[in-house]
Amino acid sequence: MTKLLALAALALAAPLTAATQKPWTATAALAPSGSFVIGNPKAKVKLIEYVSYTCPHCAHFSRDSAPVLRGKMIASGSTSLEVRSSIHDRYDLVAATLARCAGPGLFPKIHDLLFTRQEEWLKQAAAFDQASGQANAGKSQPQIMRALADGAGLTGIAKAAGMTDSAIAACFANEANVAKTLQVAQAMQGKITGTPTFELNGKLIQNTDWAGLEPMLRAAGAK
Repeated sequence: MTKLLALAALALAAPLTAATQKPWTATAALAPSGSFVIGNPKAKVKLIEYVSYTCPHCAHFSRDSAPVLRGKMIASGSTSLEVRSSIHDRYDLVAATLARCAGPGLFPKIHDLLFTRQEEWLKQAAAFDQASGQANAGKSQPQIMRALADGAGLTGIAKAAGMTDSAIAACFANEANVAKTLQVAQAMQGKITGTPTFELNGKLIQNTDWAGLEPMLRAAGAK
C-alpha cells in the first residue's frame, strides 16, 4: 500500500504534458482563399502552388520536390505550402472536390496520393470513358461525379487516404462542395498561364521546376 501511495504522489506531482504535435507535413488548415495550407501556419517562407491533378508537370514537381520540400523544409516548420487547384477537366474537378472534402486532417495524404498514383488513375479514367460512352446521360450531377470517381479509381485513392464511403457519397451529394472547388479555381483565372505556378512570399513565379524553385526557397529562408 505504501508503494502504491508513493506512486500516486509521484503521478500527482508530475506536470501535465502537451499533446504530441502532429508532424508539419501532416498538418493542414483552411486558408482565407478556401484552399488548404500544409505545414506551419506561422512559417517564415510561404509557398503557394497552383496545381491541376491531371497535370503531368505537377506530378513531376511533386515527385522531384518531395524529399526536400516536404521532407525537410515543411517538416522543419520553416516553410508552408498552400495548394490552390486549377480545374482543367471533369476528372480534375472530381479529384479536387474529393481532396477538399477530405478536410484538413486527410488533405496532405490524399493530395500526395493523387500525384503519386496519377499515371495509374488517368489511364483508368481513359479506359472508363471509352467503355462507358453515354452511360451518364440522364444522371444527376452527384451521380455523374460518383460514377467518374469510381470509374477512374479516385474513390479507391480517397479511401486509401482515410475517407469513408459515406463521406465520399456525402461529398458529391452536396453541390456546395463542387461549387466551392470551382470558386477557388475561378479566382485564379487570368493570374496564371499554366500549372504548376508558384507564389513565394507574394511573388508570382511561372515557368519553373523544382531545380529552379529550390534555390529561391533557400534564399527566402527555407531550411
